[in-house]
Amino acid sequence: MNLPVFRFAPSPNGLLHLGHAYSALLNRDMTEAAGGRLLLRIEDIDPGRCTPDLEQAILEDLHWLGVRWEGAVRRQSQHLPDYARLLARLQAGQLVYPCFCSRGDVRAAVAAGGPDWPRDPDGAPVYPGTCRNLPPARVSEQLASGQPHVWRLDMKVAVAGLGGTLRWSDAGEDGAIRDISADPAAWGDPVLARRDVPTSYHLSVVHDDALQGITHVVRGRDLYFATSLHRLLQELLGLPAPVYRHHRLILGEDGRKLAKSAGSASLRDLRETGHSPEDIRMLVGLSPPRGSTAMPPP
Repeated sequence: MNLPVFRFAPSPNGLLHLGHAYSALLNRDMTEAAGGRLLLRIEDIDPGRCTPDLEQAILEDLHWLGVRWEGAVRRQSQHLPDYARLLARLQAGQLVYPCFCSRGDVRAAVAAGGPDWPRDPDGAPVYPGTCRNLPPARVSEQLASGQPHVWRLDMKVAVAGLGGTLRWSDAGEDGAIRDISADPAAWGDPVLARRDVPTSYHLSVVHDDALQGITHVVRGRDLYFATSLHRLLQELLGLPAPVYRHHRLILGEDGRKLAKSAGSASLRDLRETGHSPEDIRMLVGLSPPRGSTAMPPP
């Protein structure tokens, strides 16, 4: 039987905070309890926000926490051609289309639709489909002229090609596996790539999880609904589906999720004020590692 494979996959667009520490430590604990392997992936596809200095800070924080991983670190920025090839497969299958709308165009269309315009699971207005059925000649002309665009998944076409109900396996806090019905259509036509970056989080994560043989994805509850979209992409691209676990989020004093953009205290701040790795475990509500945190085999 193959060993379970877990991963921790931060983005170097800010310093790690307690929420990241909880996810990293939980992945480490579950890996050890399952006798598996833990991999580290740096998700740095956003060149405007991700920097080498922040990546180095992440590595230092993980070492300080006692989180160790196996093998080389995979940096997504070094593998953009892999994602471009994946996008090309979707283009060849007419599952994606170029969208030339600016953010202002989308906002105007949504505003014209009234206050009851549908929203995706993240709370953003669903794309109105303005460019979904543009005449091929116009599309070719705009692409040839270099007009800025993104590539969107044609959700209606993608869902129509499914051979039945889409589902995923999700492990709760008690480790019991639950069969979850996916609802990717709730996302509308999501962006899968941009003109300057041939991928998105959604496309790159399903590619890398499959490539690295990830069997167990342990990540925050904030990504629970994104799993529906990831399962759809896995089906469209013939990629395996791991077992998922969506852990609780670490909240600040205001009851909101910790976030780099909100200025949440970083691990570096806590370390510099005298906190120990043991203190961090206590702050995020983790007891010493136990075998009971293991997830069932895939």
